[in-house]
Amino acid sequence: MSVDEERGSSVPADGQPVVHVNGWQWGRDEDRRPGLPWIGIFLVVFGGLLILENSLPAYRNLGNILVLAIGVATLLAWALRRGSAALYIGAFLTAAALPVAIEGATGTDLGPGWGTLFFGIALLFIALVRASSRGGWGWQATAGAVLVFLASTEIAIPEVGNLVLPALLVVLGLLLLVRGARR
Repeated sequence: MSVDEERGSSVPADGQPVVHVNGWQWGRDEDRRPGLPWIGIFLVVFGGLLILENSLPAYRNLGNILVLAIGVATLLAWALRRGSAALYIGAFLTAAALPVAIEGATGTDLGPGWGTLFFGIALLFIALVRASSRGGWGWQATAGAVLVFLASTEIAIPEVGNLVLPALLVVLGLLLLVRGARR
């Protein structure tokens, strides 16, 4: 062997190329795929929700059962693997489907503000997850708190709730104008 080969060259002293085979084999797909069976989680959640919908008369009008199943399955996947995309998708899909599912389960109209409330709770949940993993509270905490506040006023006092968002926008605009005038 030459000095070049010791340094990592693949040409020996006689000038003939050396073929290196590190090895490869027919592998199983399980070796390359992530260990989480997404379709299995989805089927368990979706099947369970369908059983609930078909066995209990009050649940026959659930509506967004598929969206709820995907949301819950994605949150379960997040709990197992901790991927941030699964956290956001699962939280938002679950928040979108919950008002309709609750209305279908109870047979009543929840009224305005509930969708906003669930999205606010989803954002606060994401902020809590971020903070617990030392990622800081982020914008999710602020946006979630604002949505929960807006939804709470809309749910508690619908007549006043319609004025809260415009009033908040006016206050925010005034704060920005005062801040700009100080410069």
